[in-house]
Amino acid sequence: MAEVIAQEKQGGSKQRKKLIRVDMTPMVDLGFLLITFFMFTTNFTKPNVMDLGLPAKDPNHRPITDDNVIDTKNQITFILGKDNRVFYHQSSAKDLNKNNLKETDFSGIKISKIISEAYNNALSKHNFTVIVKPTDEANYKNFVDILDNIAISKKERYGITDIKPWEKKVYEELTK
Repeated sequence: MAEVIAQEKQGGSKQRKKLIRVDMTPMVDLGFLLITFFMFTTNFTKPNVMDLGLPAKDPNHRPITDDNVIDTKNQITFILGKDNRVFYHQSSAKDLNKNNLKETDFSGIKISKIISEAYNNALSKHNFTVIVKPTDEANYKNFVDILDNIAISKKERYGITDIKPWEKKVYEELTK
């Protein structure tokens, strides 16, 4: 491991100078052993994943009839916009206007509370559906946040779709 080398100095006095040389090979081995130990004993974070249950394709597809349409009181629609803005409504195509399209944000439990209020006011609670419509300007974080709020409010019926032209028209009036 370590060795001492004695050297004689050339000249008048017989003084010996001792040089010490330390072999660092075992220290390198110990360093690699420590690195390996810490790598194996460290807990790596696992990614958080949310199940997104998509319906299976129905081989006996029937056209949509009026009895399959969800009434506006049995649903709430969230529109995800740019700059972390989120709007919601419970209106049909002919009833939606700037006054019906309300804005909220992701702070606190506001969205969960809005979903719960809409659920309590629903005519048929077993058909209550949350509809999420992200715009082209919406970001992925807001989409995940709205899905988290739906999971917090324990509503299992939700749908994700594109924003309709009549909703886009009112949305663009509000965001100008």
